[in-house]
Amino acid sequence: MAQTYPKPLGFLRNHTVAREIASLDPQRDHIRMVHLLTCYEFPWDMVRALEVALMRTFASPSISALLARTGEFHQHGQKRYDDTAVLVAEFMQKGYDSPDGVRAIAQMNKIHGLFKIANEDFLYVLSTFVLDPIRWIDQYGWRKLTNPEMEALFQFFREIGLRMHLKQVPATLADLQRFAQDYQDRCFKYHPTNAHVADATVRIMAGWYPKLFTPLVKPAVRALLDADMRRAFGYADPSPWLRACLNGGLGIRARFIRHFNFGSSPRLLTNSLIRTYPQGYAIEDVGPAKIVNKS
Repeated sequence: MAQTYPKPLGFLRNHTVAREIASLDPQRDHIRMVHLLTCYEFPWDMVRALEVALMRTFASPSISALLARTGEFHQHGQKRYDDTAVLVAEFMQKGYDSPDGVRAIAQMNKIHGLFKIANEDFLYVLSTFVLDPIRWIDQYGWRKLTNPEMEALFQFFREIGLRMHLKQVPATLADLQRFAQDYQDRCFKYHPTNAHVADATVRIMAGWYPKLFTPLVKPAVRALLDADMRRAFGYADPSPWLRACLNGGLGIRARFIRHFNFGSSPRLLTNSLIRTYPQGYAIEDVGPAKIVNKS
């Protein structure tokens, strides 16, 4: 991760990042490729895509029922969100074989070890971390992902799945896509726990904005979810004008940041202010209290 890419004039996009990515091999260099995609090319889009990915998993009653039983999203929603975000950021930004990446995966396995989770549910969650960034960036990114970049995302998270000791991890991106579609066809259906956990997550997001904007958060979230997810949550379809406004606004943003980059570079979630951990965190202290207190 040693090479850096300063922004020309301090605010222009450095397109040599994309050229380095194009020079890499997704089988051999997927850690570097994911680092560059996450920290330079699409930092904001990756976070938004993984927020959608998180909500997508709630459309499966077997997953939402477990989350509802733990009470974590209802009672400690912001912490549960931040815990997921920082552990994923540790290995996406630094690599799964970096010291912090290894610790983050170990902590994630420790947390998951508290619960009895079906292998196919684990695999589906894993699939969303590949497929939702591809979908989001295809629709809202300042450029589309290339086939090697999509392959790099797949190879990266396949390695994560193996380090989580998952069984029958799909061997190719096409296999993962088929698995995810089959899972959704079988498992996505309305259940009260889906709505319960989705609503708790929307309340978390509403807390990020001034109260004046709170009534707009749930309609905006509905407009960003696909029809299968809305049905599984019991959410009404969004108004066409709101969807058009959101798509138009995100399209303007994409055209602007194709040339300009006013954010920090690289942009690292692990170096930013985390609401639950304003003074910073130790990886082994991330997670539910019953895990952390046993450490």
